[in-house]
Amino acid sequence: MTDLAADLALALELAERADAVSFDRFRAVDLEVTTKPDRTPVTDADRAVERVIREGLAAARPEDGILGEEYGTATGTGEGARRQWIIDPIDGTANFLRGMPIWGTLIALAIDGVPVVGVVSSPALERRWWGASGLGAFVLRTGPAPETDARPLRVSGVRDLADASISYNSLPGWDDEGRLDGLLALTRAAWRSRAIGDMWSYMLVAEGVIDVAGEFDLQPYDMAALQPIVEEAGGRFTSVDGAPGPWHGSALATNGHLHDAVLALVARDDASDEIALAPDEEE
Repeated sequence: MTDLAADLALALELAERADAVSFDRFRAVDLEVTTKPDRTPVTDADRAVERVIREGLAAARPEDGILGEEYGTATGTGEGARRQWIIDPIDGTANFLRGMPIWGTLIALAIDGVPVVGVVSSPALERRWWGASGLGAFVLRTGPAPETDARPLRVSGVRDLADASISYNSLPGWDDEGRLDGLLALTRAAWRSRAIGDMWSYMLVAEGVIDVAGEFDLQPYDMAALQPIVEEAGGRFTSVDGAPGPWHGSALATNGHLHDAVLALVARDDASDEIALAPDEEE
């Protein structure tokens, strides 16, 4: 735990640096936006934030591996080969470039493919969340009037889907996977459903504000930082088909009580079609 505490402290320090870069470019009139080969947008802020984080990791953890959205994979050496930092410089780039405040920097550390440290920092929402295995999960208000003491996170105690609030990100995402019927069944069973989207849905699960969040078409860097926070807050984090970890292209986070019921509702007929991404597979 001592080592993880140091890793968490480093991740929080890097998030602070990242926020200074990203927030300076948020709603900038000269923001540079291009389209990547996968047709997703990328801004000059995405690249600048990842460079800042990579520079910090190179100085503090030179033997560790890195997987980042914009600059790919760097393999660790020695004992660091078991350790991989996973970075999404700006999760919610589409929101960022449109001036919507739902975006944030995601920094995770995975050891032997298991995320054990996660930091999610959203300067536009003035919130920073973090968690590490065995060390709990917390949230702190940042911004012009920051809190001095972090608050512990705890998922809700809702045990019946009829009382649950869920976030599904987008209907097309579920439809593209042939899972729209399952999602509709879930929304009919739940009390309320919303498409909040991106990292905020999962942080709201960790805070106990909503009870279920899930979506498809994700990469490991979209999910790795979320898992330790949700789990340390008492929840569960898997793929939509129940596979552990951020390597399976989808995410389902719940308060734990509802997880099996949600999996049953959204299950597909042939779960063997799922293709898992190896922890060290280059994106």
